[in-house]
Order: sequence, then C-alpha cells, then structure tokens
Amino acid sequence: MKGPLFYSKILLFGEYGIIKDSKGLSIPYNFYNGALKTEDNPSEEAVNSNKSLKAYADYLAKMDQNLVVFDIKSLQQDVKAGMYFDSSIPQGYGVGSSGALVAAIYDKYASDKITVLENLTREKLLTLKSIFAEMESFFHGKSSGLDPLNSYLSLPILINSKENIEATGIPTQSSDGQGAVFLLDSGITGETAPMVSIFMENMKNDGFRKMLKNQFIKHTDACVEDFLKGDVKSLFKNTKQLSKVVFNNFKPMIPAQFHELWKKGIDTNDYYLKLCGSGGGGYMLGFTQDIKKAEQALKDYKLEVVYNF
Repeated sequence: MKGPLFYSKILLFGEYGIIKDSKGLSIPYNFYNGALKTEDNPSEEAVNSNKSLKAYADYLAKMDQNLVVFDIKSLQQDVKAGMYFDSSIPQGYGVGSSGALVAAIYDKYASDKITVLENLTREKLLTLKSIFAEMESFFHGKSSGLDPLNSYLSLPILINSKENIEATGIPTQSSDGQGAVFLLDSGITGETAPMVSIFMENMKNDGFRKMLKNQFIKHTDACVEDFLKGDVKSLFKNTKQLSKVVFNNFKPMIPAQFHELWKKGIDTNDYYLKLCGSGGGGYMLGFTQDIKKAEQALKDYKLEVVYNF
C-alpha cells in the first residue's frame, strides 16, 4: 500500500505574527514530501513511525466528533498491519513535517471530508483549518492548523487574519532571475513548543507587545503585500527592516552561532535572513537580490533556492 504524496510547506511571512493577527503567506514546497505506506520488511524508522501512529490513532479516537469523524476502526487496523508515514520532510526544521502527516491521515480516514475539488469558500477553509489545528496539536501543543492546510490543498495560502484566509496565486517565478528566496540549513533541530513559550512569556511585556504591533506586524504585512504584487524593490526594503526587528527582539529564536551571520547580511545587503517557522534551529529563510553574491557570502553553508525573482 502507498497513499498519495503530501508536500512540505514554507511560511514565507507571518511566523509569530499570525498568532497576533498579522498577515501571513504560506506556500507548498514539493522538494520534500511524505505518504502513508505499508511494506513487508519495515526499516527501524518505519517501525518507530508506526509506534507513534498508534498513539496518534488513540488521540484521534478521542477527538470532538462534532468537529470531524474518522473511520478509527480502519485506521487502527492499518496501524496494526504496520502502516507508517514515509517522509523525506526533515523534522524540527520549520517546513511542516507533522502538517503533511495530518493532511495524509485526514485525506484517508475522515468521513465527509472537504476536498480540494470543491468550491473552497472561506467557511470551508476555516473549518478545515480548525480540524487540522485540533489534529496537529497532538504533535506540538497549540497549532494554527495552517501547515496541514497548506499540505492538504497544495496551494499558496494567504492569511489576512485569524478569521480570514484564502487560497491565493503567487507571481510566476522568473527562471533566470538573480533575486531569490532560499533556505539556509542551521544543522540543528529546532523544537516548536519551547520557542512558542518564550514568545508567550515575552508577550506579557508591554514594550514587546508594542514592538510586535508597530514594527514586526507592520513590516510582515508590507512584505506579504509586496510579494503578492511582485513589487521586488519594496519587498527587499521591508524584508531588511523585518530582519532587523527579528535580530533585535527575537534573539533566543536565532541559534547563537548565527547571530553574526544574520547581522552581516543586514550590514552588507548581500542577503537578509528571517525565521522559518518558530526558529531555534532548523532552516532559516534568506532573501537576496543577487543569489551569486549570497552564495559567495554563505559559502560555508548549505543553501536551497525555493523561489526566483
């Protein structure tokens, strides 16, 4: 048995801000993907995945049936038969490994599921998002449900606010463009829950809340608008500001050994770094107007280009 593929995602803009109603833009990233599978000679990885699916099936059995009903019997039978999630998506890297699993389980076992082929009204998107938020909270505490939504629909999602999300189109990439969005591998696994706790603790501080509203959210919203309009000049101006704000106010989310590299990008304008997901490790996102320059400046690190301007 092998189920359909579900892709990883990249939240281009909106990490932390969407908790407080900033805009956000999330895109599918099909370089990584995962699928539900059963095979006769499972690897050690498959056995471990199967174990965690067993615990997950128990969790889903207790979920609010007014929200979603699963065919738990089939799920438990398949898990018993050795089903696991075969995934190339790195865990703890901010590219939605649990989101793809949630999407795969919903796709296969939810009764009366909302499908991609329907007319996806805002109401349907919000229903899906709240189902996915509940399903994903098993993996790392509170979830927005956006990662699985992105993975399930395989479409860019524009977050206008918590109650207003829509599937969107993004400007076509220019294959020979010098500008790029890239992933920078920190080489460290990040954990979402501790980072979100630090953020929530900081939110008790009046100064931090003001900074979030007047600087962080302001620049995040501007970046989303610039990106969707294809206004590259304004986008880089706002990304630089956003990178500065994160550097000055989200230090714990940036691995210590990258503080200097982060600042160097702002000072030289060769590239601007921002968080990819909750931070603390995993990938960082980079924006550059000249990918050759950025590659030269970051030659000791692994870069993956995800979008060309």
